[in-house]
Amino acid sequence: MYENKQSTVRRLLGTRGMGAVITAFTGLIVIYIAFGLIDQNVFSGQNIMNLLRSMSKYLLIGVGQSYLLITGNIDLSIGSMVGMSAMISATMMTKGITPVAAMLVALICCLCCGVVNGILVGKFKLPPFIATLGTMFVTRGAAYMVNNNRNTDAIATGIGKEAGDSFQNFFYYGKTFGIFNTFWIALVLFFVFFFLLSKTRTGRHIYAIGSNVDAAKLSGVNVVTTTIKAYLVSAVCACVVGLILCAQAGMGNMEAGNMYEMYGVAAGVIGGISPLGGTGLLLGTFAGAAVWQTLENGLNMIGAQVGIQRLVIGIIVVFSVLLDVVVRSGSFGKKSS
Repeated sequence: MYENKQSTVRRLLGTRGMGAVITAFTGLIVIYIAFGLIDQNVFSGQNIMNLLRSMSKYLLIGVGQSYLLITGNIDLSIGSMVGMSAMISATMMTKGITPVAAMLVALICCLCCGVVNGILVGKFKLPPFIATLGTMFVTRGAAYMVNNNRNTDAIATGIGKEAGDSFQNFFYYGKTFGIFNTFWIALVLFFVFFFLLSKTRTGRHIYAIGSNVDAAKLSGVNVVTTTIKAYLVSAVCACVVGLILCAQAGMGNMEAGNMYEMYGVAAGVIGGISPLGGTGLLLGTFAGAAVWQTLENGLNMIGAQVGIQRLVIGIIVVFSVLLDVVVRSGSFGKKSS
């Protein structure tokens, strides 16, 4: 029995990308303890709960972006889809439409954008940077136009205070078992997408495309369909984050989700998702989102300026990608002539 446990641990540690996950979680622990030693309030229960809630947005957007990074693609429109989701749902609720209907319409709009992205990249072979750059402008334009180029009123003005409070409590302010619902929502979606990526044929196809798209085609992988599925995951995550931001503000903001596409990339690469495609685990994305939010939280608590926060995050992202490139090239294992 002991030997079986040992073999299970060896297999787990030998999983491709697990080393990066362990490194990210180790870094998270070190960063958290370091900030806690500087300011004891970092260890407070309230701060931990707030940290988990704030981290949830980065986790979801990181999961969506990680799916695409593993395929060797990227989604620059994911942040603008967040804004579109927030504005569509908020605008509809201010008109008296029920939250459920508003959420469904926002989800359908985001899914349509995901399909378009997938077709442009998978079928028409547009570079993902260009294809999603175009849809980024389209979706941000939609976020502006849906309420005539202005932020919405409070959603309670349309659906009433009771319904408005219910929506906000479900997505942001409410708690279950003492933890904010935002985190539970993110955690459930994380496990769903983790299962799809690690235990299903679609997940294997996603890794195959990122490793070698030509070899994947020869193996019978439907590259177009798989690419569309990856972009649909990104769209779902963007929609949910948009609903969370709408609930947080109690209204729709046209600039909601601004720069979130980069936050998603940062969460992924910090956790070991390779921007070159084919490798990485969603567990790493979880760690990456936690590292990002812990840094942001800790630097805020010690009074660091926003510029310093961005500088630190930027250095970590560049270092993570550089490390991935060096490891892939095998430079660590080469001996000098």
